[in-house]
Amino acid sequence: MKLDIKTYEDKVRACWLGKNIGGTLGAPFECWRGVKDLDFYTHDLSVGVLPNDDLDLQLIWLNAAEKYGKNVNADILGEYWLSYIVADWSEYGAGKNNLKAGLPAGISGWYNNHNKDSCGCFIRSEIWACLAPGRPEIAVRYAYEDAIVDHADEGLYGEIFCAALESAAFVENDLRKLINIGLSYIPENCDLAKGINTAIDCYEKGLDWKAARKKILQEVPGSFGLLAGYIGEKDPEIPEGPLGYDAPSNVALMILGALYGEGDFSKSICISAGCCEDADCTAGTLGAILGIMGGTKVIDEKWLAPIGDEIKTISIDLTKAPGINIPKTVSELTDRTINLMSVFMYGFFDVRNQTIQTSDNLFDHLPEVEARNHMLFCDFLKKTKRSIRKANSIIDVIVDYKDNISIETDKEKTITLHLENKLRQHQWLTINPMFPEEWDVAGARIKSFNLDQGHGGNAFSKLSISFTPHMLNAARYDIPLIISSSARAEKLYINLVFIAD
Repeated sequence: MKLDIKTYEDKVRACWLGKNIGGTLGAPFECWRGVKDLDFYTHDLSVGVLPNDDLDLQLIWLNAAEKYGKNVNADILGEYWLSYIVADWSEYGAGKNNLKAGLPAGISGWYNNHNKDSCGCFIRSEIWACLAPGRPEIAVRYAYEDAIVDHADEGLYGEIFCAALESAAFVENDLRKLINIGLSYIPENCDLAKGINTAIDCYEKGLDWKAARKKILQEVPGSFGLLAGYIGEKDPEIPEGPLGYDAPSNVALMILGALYGEGDFSKSICISAGCCEDADCTAGTLGAILGIMGGTKVIDEKWLAPIGDEIKTISIDLTKAPGINIPKTVSELTDRTINLMSVFMYGFFDVRNQTIQTSDNLFDHLPEVEARNHMLFCDFLKKTKRSIRKANSIIDVIVDYKDNISIETDKEKTITLHLENKLRQHQWLTINPMFPEEWDVAGARIKSFNLDQGHGGNAFSKLSISFTPHMLNAARYDIPLIISSSARAEKLYINLVFIAD
């Protein structure tokens, strides 16, 4: 499939316009529980567009991507969090606090973070979709790097689902197919999928959207709508969900708006915003999705007249302007996104013919070439559930912490290294975890490991390292892990972080 540049440009602009519109529409109903029948903005129109972290966080990611290109990753995005973002609430604050404590990106998203399953990362998925249009297999990789800084589990699945759906929407207009594409990239038994399937089931059974909202909040209870209180009377049939467990219900409410809106931009975002809960996030993300699907022609001028082209920010430290250049308008954001796309789509963008080569299969799939050396992305998510991932030009390493980073005196701890050979050559690796001398290590302290060649499906190997810490007298231990390959100059350095119980 091919996407011409003019169509792409129009869809990117519509994406950002839809984000701005939906976020402004839903903002007055954020954190409330109840139902509102909406047909237009309800805020004071004289103030214009409302600021929203859903959009302005992506302006920081744009800056990071402009500087680092395809090499942008969780470590870089983590540093941008600490350097340029002032927001310290909920999962943002937990992630930043973990980073400040020296925990690596990846651990920072789940450790001591009761909001890891909330909404703060599915709302910033559009940038990765716009940089990888029609290539969801690329978009989800960057969405993953983004999400793991301050989310995990259901929160992470939310951004992966949205990034895949949004990327596919550049070349696919069938909403049900787009939903299934997004679902293919996340575990089928997760609560996010349960909530989405509940929305679909309600729509197919002919329930009205208010009844569908109620059913979703019963099936995947959240608590976001309890932060401000109730609009109207409390419904005793809707339970109060766990604190911070909000992505499953809110992504489902976004899909509810898409289904019941039946292709109408205005009706769709009004339904999602009218479900309250995290209304600016659901309506803003849905506005972006519908913008990508239909382009600027689907957005009625009535939505643009009060807010114009302006972008307002709320979570960016603008005093750091020498280090970042923040777009002030949707037009500028659109132009800079378009200019950057060719970097992320290198090899897929035909400059001469001004066309983008998109994927023939938009679902999560194994590549035809060397398929045995790859895994489905949804399987990758399971493999990296409690881990950190590091790579250089010859190997890729996932360090699996087995659900926690805690250690106890005289109690054995095991970590597992999942290693991928990026070469068509065998490699002898030397693996040196530099544990304190007083700690016991099962087997040799410095391990020699044969990593098979990638050709033929043998690229993946794993090695477990068991150790028993003694004489713990510090709150945290930073253990250097050095991996080198025989006759190769490049070494991979990984900082293993452990918290003493």
